[in-house]
Amino acid sequence: MIDRAFIDALASKEPTPGGGGASAYTAALASALASMVGNLTIGKKKYAAVEAEMCAGLDRLAALRERLLGLIEEDALAFAPLAATYGMPKDTPVEQELREAAMQKALIGAIEVPLEIMRQCRCVIEQTDLMASKGSRLALSDAGVAAVFAKAALLGASLNIFINTASLTDASLADQYNSEANDIIREGSEMADRVFDSVMSQIR
Repeated sequence: MIDRAFIDALASKEPTPGGGGASAYTAALASALASMVGNLTIGKKKYAAVEAEMCAGLDRLAALRERLLGLIEEDALAFAPLAATYGMPKDTPVEQELREAAMQKALIGAIEVPLEIMRQCRCVIEQTDLMASKGSRLALSDAGVAAVFAKAALLGASLNIFINTASLTDASLADQYNSEANDIIREGSEMADRVFDSVMSQIR
């Protein structure tokens, strides 16, 4: 039942999966845990008034989970061209120019995939908020764990953006990527912290 293959691959010396893939995987776990809260809520008379909302949330979480699992592979594929540039010759000015051009092109993919992971993480956090506020009280702590996981995944993915935008020669484009990432960090962290604090205040 435990996915040892991914964990073992992550622990190996291979460059992928790496931090981006691990972040997407963690967000998928957060989505799954939030879904558990929803599944423990639907069908219960006590929560009949929110059943439709719970079902809609479960559908959204399932879609997010599938997207995040797909992003694990996308992150690995996006990193491969960037890794390849490190091995390009750079002995002559022409080789250096070709290497730099290839690197700048590869950096875009290595930034855009983790940025998409961040967007998906924010969406997962929104659903953990729903599950924590309206889901079964018996699984309240699980909703809190889901929020913490999703925030960790969001912050983890951001590191893969910032390390690569620092190498972009197009400062305007780098600023654009950094600005969106910072906005998602702020919004997602505020939501996740609010869910965590609410859950903690109720269970302690």
